[in-house]
Amino acid sequence: MATTKTRINVSLSAEVEQALKALAKRDQVPSATKAAELLRLALEIEEDYVFSAIADERLAEKNIKWLKSEEVWGK
Repeated sequence: MATTKTRINVSLSAEVEQALKALAKRDQVPSATKAAELLRLALEIEEDYVFSAIADERLAEKNIKWLKSEEVWGK
């Protein structure tokens, strides 16, 4: 059966493989499903890191005009 999901080959150390299997068993899902879930979480963490860096740059700028919540979101 064809799938729309992209397949990748990943080489894991023995320790990572054991941890992945243990987590998959705990959650009663296949190892591949658990690996995909962990990759999604890692990507979200990376995204948060990038947004945090952007916010830090903006906060360091001089002559920032601060807006009150009401000005942005209304009353």
